[in-house]
Amino acid sequence: MLVIFSLGVCTVDGGDCRGNGGLNFADTVVVDKSGSGNFTSVQSAIDSIPLNNRRWIKVQINPGVFVEKVTIPRGKPCIVLEGRDRSVTMITYNRHDQTDKSATFTSVPDNIVAKGITFKNSYNHPWLQKRALSNRQIPGVSQAVAARVLGDKSAFFECGFLGLQDTLWDALGRHYFFRCHIEGAEDFIFGTGQSFYEECSINVTACAFSSQLPYGYITAQGRQSSDDPSGFVFKGGEIFGTVRPYLGRAWGPYSRVIFQGTTMNSDVIPQGWDAWRFPGKEENFVYAEVDCKGPGSHTSNRVPWEKKLNPDQLKQFSLWSFVDQDGWLDRLPRK
Repeated sequence: MLVIFSLGVCTVDGGDCRGNGGLNFADTVVVDKSGSGNFTSVQSAIDSIPLNNRRWIKVQINPGVFVEKVTIPRGKPCIVLEGRDRSVTMITYNRHDQTDKSATFTSVPDNIVAKGITFKNSYNHPWLQKRALSNRQIPGVSQAVAARVLGDKSAFFECGFLGLQDTLWDALGRHYFFRCHIEGAEDFIFGTGQSFYEECSINVTACAFSSQLPYGYITAQGRQSSDDPSGFVFKGGEIFGTVRPYLGRAWGPYSRVIFQGTTMNSDVIPQGWDAWRFPGKEENFVYAEVDCKGPGSHTSNRVPWEKKLNPDQLKQFSLWSFVDQDGWLDRLPRK
């Protein structure tokens, strides 16, 4: 994984957003490719929202494939992107020249929500593979981010994230992912976010690149110190696919990833975890599996430094205590 950082402090203050009474939206704009809405592109709808907005604004995205890079800049919090369903509403692009510039979707401010949308980086994806195979050559695998999330209090409901390497850059802040589908082969959930993944499906697949990627890495979490609050918690959900995965490798010296109650239908590499860049630091990692099931969940051959969490230790990784200490999830707009 190659990442060139050019980021300063990327979040606005964490204040709450306002609605039009209760938890309703203050305004709604519609994106429709046919021209029957307010805008024909997602970015133009975001551009129309005033800077330093503090009202919940819904950007309703009608079904279609939107080929564009989309960025929500720092000064535009309080936006909800709502698609019809992740199977019919997609934002896709294929940039891959540099990790921190490749993301199809970048969200920088606090208080951003997405529902029913697939975010895809099409580089190294099936249409390119098919063309490459017809020419009897396979292009090299490269970092190509589908979504990069930098703001605090960001939530994704029933969204899709499709890529191959570095699919979802869970970069900074508290994030909640509910019933999302995340696909890739190498470090495809990575970053230093403080995030809770509930009932998410994880597809470990390399398609035509299987010969180049005989095994995969689901996570590359970058926690930097013992008091760094970041980490990835997966509760429920399923791991499956065509590539044998490691559950994670350490992108930071205090890397932290926990799987709880996850069905591991994929043939997980027996060791489970990889120290990667931090051999000798294994005692600092918090890698754990709790009450998982399925053929890949057997832990008898896991690395000896995988943690065994008792019930009291596990409490700190509940949804409430890990990402929702101030109840921000209950304050999201509902209609």
